[in-house]
Amino acid sequence: MTGKVQENQRQRAPSKRSLATRERIFDAAEQLFSERGFEGATIRDIARMAGVQGALVNHHGGSKEVLFATIVARRADELSQLRLNALTQMQASGPLTLRQILSCFITPFIDKTLNGGAPWSAYGRLIAHVSSDARWRHISEACFDPTVAVFLDEISKVLPQASRERLSTHFVFTVSSMLSLC
Repeated sequence: MTGKVQENQRQRAPSKRSLATRERIFDAAEQLFSERGFEGATIRDIARMAGVQGALVNHHGGSKEVLFATIVARRADELSQLRLNALTQMQASGPLTLRQILSCFITPFIDKTLNGGAPWSAYGRLIAHVSSDARWRHISEACFDPTVAVFLDEISKVLPQASRERLSTHFVFTVSSMLSLC
């Protein structure tokens, strides 16, 4: 009977209250990581800002490193989709210019960070932390590199004489400039 009870508990979906708590924790973590960086944000501060006990931060987010990666990843899919949608729409109008390709990548980010409210503003700062620190390269690669590859493919069509390595290097500078602007 004990096995059956445990099995039923594992299948139960999280309650609305649990999901709301998780969102408060993630919002607080995003805000604090964006303001203070990884080292400056503590689990205690995240819990205080979310209005929960520290153990709940660990329960919903895992270790501080896992929580940090989760916070970066949680908006990455939406941003990626906005960028890819912009590219698809632009492709429908005919062959693309370099300016159009870069605009499809940059404009959704700028629009979200400037007009998407406090969460997206914080996310923009958080991405700046991630992209400027080599120890988070694995997060950046997982969250952003697949979309970047699509854009580099399009840029390669416009600049076929340029090597992929050179395009990648210049794209990194473009992204750094975008992050600095926001």
